Amino acid sequence: MYLIAFGILFGVCCLQWAADLPFWAAWGWMPAAASLVVIVFCRYERMARLLRGVSWIPCLVAAFILGYTWSAWRADVRMKDALDPVLEGRDLLLTGVIASLPEERGNGVRFVFDVEHVDAAKYEGIPGYAGVPRQVLLSWYGGRKGSRDEPLPLPAVQPGERWQLPVRLLRPHGAMAPGVFDYEAWLLEWGLRATGYVRGNGVLVAAETSGWMNRVHRLRAYIRQKFEAALPDAPYRGILVALAVGDQGAISAEQSEILRRTGVLHLVAISGSHITLVALAIGGLCMLVWRRLPWLSRRCPARLAGAVIGLVAAGIYALLAGLCIPVQRALVMLAVSVLCMIARRETSSRNVLSLALLAVLAMDPWAPMAAGFWLSFGAVAVILLTLNGRVKPGQGWQPAVRVQLAITLAMVPIMVALFQGFSLASPFGNAFAIPMVEFAITPLALLAMIVPAGWLLELAHRLTAWMMAALQWLSGFPLALYEHPLPPPWLLATATVATLLLILPRGTPGRLAALAVLSGFFLWHPERPKIGDFRATVLDVGQGLAVHVQTAHHDLLYDSGPFFGDTSDAGERVVIPYLRAVGVGRLDAALISHDDSDHAGGLESVRAHVKVDEVFAGDETVESETPLGPDAWNARDARLVPVRGTPCIAGLHWRWDDVNFTVLAPARLSGKRRANDESCVLRVNTAGGASLLLTGDLGQADETELVRQYGSALKSTAVLAGHHGSRSSSSLAFVEATYPEIVVFSSGYHNQYGHPHPHVLARWARTSARPYRTDSDGTVLLETEGGRMKAGTWRGIRPRYWHGR
Repeated sequence: MYLIAFGILFGVCCLQWAADLPFWAAWGWMPAAASLVVIVFCRYERMARLLRGVSWIPCLVAAFILGYTWSAWRADVRMKDALDPVLEGRDLLLTGVIASLPEERGNGVRFVFDVEHVDAAKYEGIPGYAGVPRQVLLSWYGGRKGSRDEPLPLPAVQPGERWQLPVRLLRPHGAMAPGVFDYEAWLLEWGLRATGYVRGNGVLVAAETSGWMNRVHRLRAYIRQKFEAALPDAPYRGILVALAVGDQGAISAEQSEILRRTGVLHLVAISGSHITLVALAIGGLCMLVWRRLPWLSRRCPARLAGAVIGLVAAGIYALLAGLCIPVQRALVMLAVSVLCMIARRETSSRNVLSLALLAVLAMDPWAPMAAGFWLSFGAVAVILLTLNGRVKPGQGWQPAVRVQLAITLAMVPIMVALFQGFSLASPFGNAFAIPMVEFAITPLALLAMIVPAGWLLELAHRLTAWMMAALQWLSGFPLALYEHPLPPPWLLATATVATLLLILPRGTPGRLAALAVLSGFFLWHPERPKIGDFRATVLDVGQGLAVHVQTAHHDLLYDSGPFFGDTSDAGERVVIPYLRAVGVGRLDAALISHDDSDHAGGLESVRAHVKVDEVFAGDETVESETPLGPDAWNARDARLVPVRGTPCIAGLHWRWDDVNFTVLAPARLSGKRRANDESCVLRVNTAGGASLLLTGDLGQADETELVRQYGSALKSTAVLAGHHGSRSSSSLAFVEATYPEIVVFSSGYHNQYGHPHPHVLARWARTSARPYRTDSDGTVLLETEGGRMKAGTWRGIRPRYWHGR
């Protein structure tokens, strides 16, 4: 059974890592069915005897084909449910139902919307056209009244309500950079084939609709409101809500960081242990009552009745939790165990885990794209590997300690692959956090869901506060969290095998070699440019700018990206994960071209996570034009971003590893003009003649001054087009003076300014420069080799079949 599960998993993963779907994907169910027949045939007893011990080979091959073809067919069906490009950014009137628990985000609320009817003709004159997916992810912002410090109330929406909403939709799009969360993959996994925002006021059509999942979401909303009313100002209320209904939106970024650094973040996400706890508690209580009622015991054994009722209780809790992957895995394993009990058949724990894996992959072929899939199944597999097959399993607390240490070691490669680091404090944090959460805080939170007693929540919150205080102290140790760059796949695979060898019983061959492999894993570091060369990475930060310039031994950040709404920024979401992935824990300098928040919005987050030796910046505070509202990349809110540092003035020059860095503008900081006019222009060049010109938001008037002052000396191998490709920049004289081979535009997907402007694209095209755009290409990579420069894109290096679709 485990070989079949492994083969199907490998087939599913190969499909999900593919750049394109196979041409036959629409008929994928046919080879999938044929492969299933082959598997059943190979498992037949007479055929197994006929093949004489090699039946596993055709069985494994058929399992791989089954996983691949099943995933291809499911992916083809889902990809066809897409937003037509003609409707992107257009005004549409949608009628549908709120199909999820609304999630508050800053000055807005986000929810899944089941589309029932589309009226595009009212706005755009497209009669009878409806190329809109069945489910979309919408954000509805409350807006602001008068001063920006007076936000309007959030829209009041509840699960199951039917609304008519004026919206604008976009196809799935997210930041694409090394180490950065793949937002497009997340949307695909959840079946959300478009995102958008509500424009203006909606109309409530019906306050309540039918559907059992709508009732589940309404119950989840009621429980959340009950907790919020009982603990209105409690700082850790979000943790209790997360344990009760799986909504982690109210957990602050500071609390999440403490939990991450101490390795206990999994405890506040409803997982298999929580589901098992509910099943054991309810099932055990049922057994006690059942045994005291002889007329029931005669009809059904108390043990079986307890198991069935425990499974039902676990299923109800799983629905309240939102049926995430760890919950699915635990629920399927419980169901298999109960079914075996009913059928009076014994099965190994290995087979139970394999059946759970097959069930999850059958329901959700995109599950391997989620971190919870690997952490959940990996942890259970390690537990089984650690406890099963030992002559002396240990007594008392020894097995628990052995399991915790084994999980910590075995999860290291997975944690590095998913999060570029792991917690060294995890064994200590889990040692006291697991008992508190599993046996005190979670039971109290669950009991408070059904018992109208406020003191239960108050007690649970007090225990949570004590736990968080201890975890905060533990997270303060410098070595609490070990960060490691993202290794190549082959190194991750060998390190995973090495950790599995190390947790096997003593005497297992290859343990010494496993230590050598792990040593190489920890010593590995990404290759840096050679002396005299540099690498520039123009990060995909939406409507903003952030560029990482790296030499053999030094790192510089040019701008830090925009704000994303009221609670996040590009520094936190993009720059920091990217720097972790490439192994940069310290910046020699950060140069902020000017104080607009689309360039300086992420600086404080960067400085909070990475040591920055020196900051070069203007000394003015100006109002931002960065859009901040409708979605993660396009919103509207004026901000002031004061940046203080060494004044960035023309004439500054330094040399790192035989690479020259020269500031060409501004000549002075007048303090009388907008910040765009005083953008800090940086030129990076090698002795071999390869050069890069970074211009910030420089306008045409200042470009003319640069051309007058430097003339043909401005010629560069690559140029970052000024002001995201606005027509207020990239004058014809400047374009002809720089005459690059490569031009890069850093702009947001379908941004409201229309950047880069078609006229600007035409000007740069006259130089025959190769254009690269972060909105369509993702992160752009530039690297010099001697006097030449090569360019690439992250979407080109790591293509997936769902990108841009």
